[in-house]
Amino acid sequence: MDLFWEKGYASTSLADLTAAMGINAPSLYSAFGSKEQLFRDAVALYSNGEGGCTQAELLRGPTVRAGIENMLLAAARAGTQPGRPRGCMIVLGAPTNADEHAPVHKMLCDSRRHAQALILQRLRDAVRHGELPAHADLPALAAYYATVLHGMAIQARDGASRKILQQSARLAMLAWDALAAPA
Repeated sequence: MDLFWEKGYASTSLADLTAAMGINAPSLYSAFGSKEQLFRDAVALYSNGEGGCTQAELLRGPTVRAGIENMLLAAARAGTQPGRPRGCMIVLGAPTNADEHAPVHKMLCDSRRHAQALILQRLRDAVRHGELPAHADLPALAAYYATVLHGMAIQARDGASRKILQQSARLAMLAWDALAAPA
């Protein structure tokens, strides 16, 4: 998982994987079937562990605003853990040559779309509970905060400190009042 997280799918070679796992190529294929399946298993492991913290924070916030802020702050923490790869595996693991690795590219795109759909669902729930006005542009709000979330992963990979990422999260929340305000 860490190797794919650090290097991405396309840049992680079979030799990298077998060396990291201490096995030979036939054993890797026997256990996982393919590099792609191993990657899918690594993404599932990541999503159920370190990578799942942002969605958990989004859903557990007492208000939609708190959930989104906590989601962004969790991304700042998760993306800057000492001794761990920086950023988000789901955002940064996508192969750049989508034609050659189309199934992997699609899987990661679908995962990112799912994260945005969870934000949108939380916003829709907030309208039903009176936290947001009915006229709020929920798809735009969801896209904005998903963009901030994914951009923070890129900034983390590029070396941004946890403090800088937390400041970015807080600045993004300053936009909340303008974007979600009553008419």
